[in-house]
Amino acid sequence: MVSRSSDTVMEPAREDRLPSSASSAVKIVIVGGFGVGKTTLVRSVSEIRPLTTEETMTEASTDVDDVSGVERKTATTVAMDFGRISLNEELVLYLFGTPGQQRFWFLWNGLFEGALGAIVLVDTRRLEVSFDVIGRLEEADVPFVIAVNAFPDASSYRTEELRSALDLPEQVPIVVCDARQRASSRDVLITLMRYLRDVVQTPEPS
Repeated sequence: MVSRSSDTVMEPAREDRLPSSASSAVKIVIVGGFGVGKTTLVRSVSEIRPLTTEETMTEASTDVDDVSGVERKTATTVAMDFGRISLNEELVLYLFGTPGQQRFWFLWNGLFEGALGAIVLVDTRRLEVSFDVIGRLEEADVPFVIAVNAFPDASSYRTEELRSALDLPEQVPIVVCDARQRASSRDVLITLMRYLRDVVQTPEPS
């Protein structure tokens, strides 16, 4: 008797299946410097088990990666994070978190392709790591919103102070979030979609 085990296709877990009512899907990228909370945001908001590519940091990377301000971080994303969330019965967002260390930024161009918009996660303790990130998005012509991840020991900034420090256009939304909280992360995604609809005037996704 011939075994058919090699022809068996594994069914996705029930919670990972795409809702049958979904008619539109868009790609969103989550970007930011090293250690700002991109993986945390994807994990907190994804309705499916997120795909992550975190690897343990070793002493070999100490002379390569700038870990100033995040010295206690022990793992890093080396390719991307992936998750999914349904904003309503019809609209599904596919979330792609980018690696934060600059030696992996060559992967960003591929992740930017086909993206409708982006969330830039910002750590106000290390604003300087956001400058190049924002510049890359502007070069790629990807609309974005700023999400300030509220770390407990971070200094607070007024919106206009932050806008000036990051040299942002007036229309770019700036919101405060806690990337650990699903509701807070979801609110950031809703802010991005409203911005794309009302300001960027992006056509309806197919």
